[in-house]
Amino acid sequence: MSGLEGQRAVLAAKFGAILPHLDERQRRLLIGAEAQSLGHGGIRTVARAAGVREATVSVGVRELESAEAPLGRIRRPGAGRKRVVDRNPAVREALLRLVEPDVRGDPMSPLRWTTKSTRKLAEQLTRQGHRIGADTVGDLLREEGFSLQSNAKTLEGKQHPDRDAQFHYLNEQARDHQDCGAPVISVDTKKKELVGPFKNNGREWEPRGEPVRVDTHDFPDRELGRAVPYGVYDVVANTGWVNVGTDHDTAAFAVESIRRWWNGAGRATYPTAGRLLITADAGGSNGYRTRTWKTELARFAAEMGLEVTVSHLPPGTSKWNRIEHRLFSHITMNWRGRPLISHEVIVESIAATTTTTGLTVHAELDTNPYPTGIQVSDDEIAALPITRHRFHGDWNYTLHPQHPRDTKAMNNTSGQASTNRRDHLTQHSLQAPELTGMTRQQLNQLIDALTPALEMQREEELRERRGHERLVAPGTGAKAKLTPADRILASVLHLRKLATMDLLGKLFGVSAVTICRASQEVRPLLEAHGHRIDASTARFRTPADITTFLASNPAQGKIKKAS
Repeated sequence: MSGLEGQRAVLAAKFGAILPHLDERQRRLLIGAEAQSLGHGGIRTVARAAGVREATVSVGVRELESAEAPLGRIRRPGAGRKRVVDRNPAVREALLRLVEPDVRGDPMSPLRWTTKSTRKLAEQLTRQGHRIGADTVGDLLREEGFSLQSNAKTLEGKQHPDRDAQFHYLNEQARDHQDCGAPVISVDTKKKELVGPFKNNGREWEPRGEPVRVDTHDFPDRELGRAVPYGVYDVVANTGWVNVGTDHDTAAFAVESIRRWWNGAGRATYPTAGRLLITADAGGSNGYRTRTWKTELARFAAEMGLEVTVSHLPPGTSKWNRIEHRLFSHITMNWRGRPLISHEVIVESIAATTTTTGLTVHAELDTNPYPTGIQVSDDEIAALPITRHRFHGDWNYTLHPQHPRDTKAMNNTSGQASTNRRDHLTQHSLQAPELTGMTRQQLNQLIDALTPALEMQREEELRERRGHERLVAPGTGAKAKLTPADRILASVLHLRKLATMDLLGKLFGVSAVTICRASQEVRPLLEAHGHRIDASTARFRTPADITTFLASNPAQGKIKKAS
């Protein structure tokens, strides 16, 4: 072996031991120093021993000869491989187009209907000609202010215009009952629970590695069935009563739960009470549209001799029902992580629920059947001893105590009474300012202004239907079912949302279809003439409701002008 080859072997051994522990610049300076020490031909010898290019050794020599201060970094500013976004600026814009929200993004984007993960984004960008990795996509998204986020439940949806007013009215009713020493209860059905060894959300302390074993699938057990907890929360006493049913969640079951609360706790807590206020959701077994709910409550009021007032929460606001966060939430926390293997476990877990604020809960099992599909006729509803409040009579009403033996007599006379009341509702009665929202003079002016246009519009429709001009004189032939004045009045009452089209049809002696057509004809004319009809807060279900309303609310003199 020649001297040059031996020298190269020594350098190779030295570099093999040292260079793996150095960064890029340190390796460059070391091999440059070795080349300087060898003198002429040292660059080639060191390059071959280190296994690098001669240019790399030359750069190291120049850095040593420049006598520059240590850089404090491996590479000089701007050195190294360029970023993808610097080499291809269009990739940023292409990425932003892919991750734009669906409502603003490209409707033809292939990622519109799939998960926008960094891997799939990188694959789509590469197919578009922008070669990029998933990690780089994540870096670019973070630079643009994106982050992984879940959905936020903040949109309330469409709100009823009287939502806030109903809450104020409900609070006034509660305050009035409490001031008189009358009970105020909040009622609702808790989430139905499967009975058996099924998973229950939450965790409990157990020996390590010994969790409670439950079924892998939540198929209902035909023998055990499910539990239907219906709760009654006493707002004043801060006590709960839960009736755990085993059948259907019906209005009869809801009222039976209230009956059990009153017999078991309410009567003893409020021995002198003659009134009861119930606050409930707008839907479900205790919804304001459920007829059986009202008939069962009327039976309850008659049995107990109580005046039962119901104030429903506006639609879409069930989460504000007090029973949800005063009772049900604590029950859920109390049995978390515990399989509800039997009805007894459910009842005992509910009864054991307490809070630091003094909440106590009574629970019992109700195995009675509650069949569905029970129909309640219009005559039965008309016979109810019910008074609908002036403000939103559909949400706020009072059922008066009445002995059950009087019900049959009322049913026998309800049809005749309803007819008599309807006979008293003449056109003059329906023109009352409390119903139309305008004075009688303003209504007459509106009728005079719209009648010519309405008749002209009707004549054009008849011409189009015939396909030719009128062959007989105006006024001959079949008469219209409603006069122009009646069509305008019916349309105003419909736009005021006082009653359904079926009820308006009964009041005007026509079908609901005729009322609908009249409203479709008059509404464009009202808009063309700049007349806006404001909705009323009163709601009526029967002609008797309107008669009672007009009898108890005479004209006030000043009526808000409809403009």
